[in-house]
Amino acid sequence: MRRVAVTGIGVVTPVGIGAGVMWESLVAGRSGIGPITGFSTEGYSVHFAGCIGGFDPSAVLDVKESRRMSRFQQFAMVAAAEAMADAGLEPMKGPESERCGVIVGSGIGGLGLMEEQHTVLLERGPSRISPTLVPGMIVDLAAGHISIRYGLRGINYAPVSACATGNHAIGEAFEVIRRGTADVVLAGGFDAGVTPLGLAGFCAARALSTRNDDPQGASRPFDAGRDGFVMGEGGAVLVLEDWERAVARGAEIRAEVLGYGASADAYHITAPAPDGDGAKRAMRAALKQAGLEPRDVGYINPHGTSTPLGDAAETDAIRQVFGAEAPPVSSTKSMMGHLLGGAAGVEAVVCVLALQSGVVPPTINYTDPDPACDLDYVPNVARRVDPSTAMSNAFGFGGHNACIVLGRADR
Repeated sequence: MRRVAVTGIGVVTPVGIGAGVMWESLVAGRSGIGPITGFSTEGYSVHFAGCIGGFDPSAVLDVKESRRMSRFQQFAMVAAAEAMADAGLEPMKGPESERCGVIVGSGIGGLGLMEEQHTVLLERGPSRISPTLVPGMIVDLAAGHISIRYGLRGINYAPVSACATGNHAIGEAFEVIRRGTADVVLAGGFDAGVTPLGLAGFCAARALSTRNDDPQGASRPFDAGRDGFVMGEGGAVLVLEDWERAVARGAEIRAEVLGYGASADAYHITAPAPDGDGAKRAMRAALKQAGLEPRDVGYINPHGTSTPLGDAAETDAIRQVFGAEAPPVSSTKSMMGHLLGGAAGVEAVVCVLALQSGVVPPTINYTDPDPACDLDYVPNVARRVDPSTAMSNAFGFGGHNACIVLGRADR
């Protein structure tokens, strides 16, 4: 089995567009959560989210291209451009393009475009529906657009597993390179679910924090005062590459993907298994594939959504896997909100940057410890930890669990 390197990263997030800007914000503990301004929230129980204000894809897409894409696809193209440049890769040609692919998913897809065009249907009739509706709506077209732009003619598809999507994408890309089916795969996930219908749906499910008087303090993972997650938008692309190929072309190797574990709770459509059983099994599977013991892991970026049930179940699962020697655990959702299908890709990038810098970002808004959540959550201030390995957890509605283990390039 071949080794798999991370040679490029690209992000679009509520705390910054571009990995460097995002990382600076996270280490400083700055929140990107604020009032929703893209549509009226009158009548909603929640009025805030982690939105990407002033997003402009014109540096990557011309006007015609932008109009053919929905918002989550535009996010994907901007992040992919950064990741390709970071990896030092150009559009592929010839036989090598057949061994280079894309696995990029989404939890919801083009929800905003669907809402817009449904209004057109009701008000103006079916003849006025845009021909871009279907390609802008469906989840797989982020991967499709990336492959077309860069001539990546190998494996190409879009996993959909709610909030575990990004880790499933990275894990499956890791597997196809590891077994020799591909040499380079762009992997990640994106969502743009902060829309009138998306917000209304999560409000109806009573899944969101309702701290409308304190948006930046609303996402408080593992804190006793947590009352639900905060919606966000964005995502990330990572360039995964056969290690020997990366070395041969002189690429900077940012990290190594060491292991991938996936499982199902088989319990409930939205609630996690109370004892964290599925999460526990995914973490153990990732460690086993990586050939690591729990004590070898230096940092965990958890799912850590700020929900009462989810944070307690994940804490229990981490405690069962790592025991009394659990490493620092910090949730960057405290600053970005929950990017849904885009969350795990961004959090994998956070792990890569933590490995490279030796610093782990904080869990902000942690002021009131919960007896059910008794790990080291790196409260409020970033910390120098210098981990050689890191774990990223992602769990989605439907009981989907996916865990990635990454290692420092020089380990």
